[in-house]
Amino acid sequence: MPTIKVTDATTEPLTLAEAKAHLREEQGETHNDLLISSLISVARQAAEDRLQRTLLTTTWLRTLDRFPFCGGHVELYRPRVISVDSVEYLSRDGTLTLLSPSAYELDPTAEPGLLLPAHGTIWPATRVRPGAVQIRYTAGYGATANKIPGPIVQWIKLALTDLYENRGRSAERPALPQEFADGLLDTYKIWSV
Repeated sequence: MPTIKVTDATTEPLTLAEAKAHLREEQGETHNDLLISSLISVARQAAEDRLQRTLLTTTWLRTLDRFPFCGGHVELYRPRVISVDSVEYLSRDGTLTLLSPSAYELDPTAEPGLLLPAHGTIWPATRVRPGAVQIRYTAGYGATANKIPGPIVQWIKLALTDLYENRGRSAERPALPQEFADGLLDTYKIWSV
């Protein structure tokens, strides 16, 4: 029952200018721009992996072998879930069927997000096999960085600094204690059981 990233964010939590200012790089110098841009993306992805959360608008695909029994819910990982884009399933006769949006409800406030059958209904019967149910959804705080909580952005800046200043090796003694930097993310982390 994997969750696969279909499309990644098209923006980053820091602009190149913001990152260069944080790194105290000259704005007119461009020789490290490509490196800094790639490190911004790496730092964002590291934050997302640590948090098990999506920061900027990203499309995900959740697959199941079948719908849950008795109208149970489906967990949509990497919250915040913004929308469910489509739900397709392999019916018992082998036909790939698009489920009407009126047949399900999203609880976007739950973390992870919860997809439930519409009130008074149950999930349709499926052929039981890997990937029989495919749920495509969009998650993140939004398309722009200004919606991401400040502590997460600050962690990304610290990670960016560590990556930039220690690009030849892993830092044995980071500038800030890792407990402090990682503690910035604790409030926003999706803790698994």
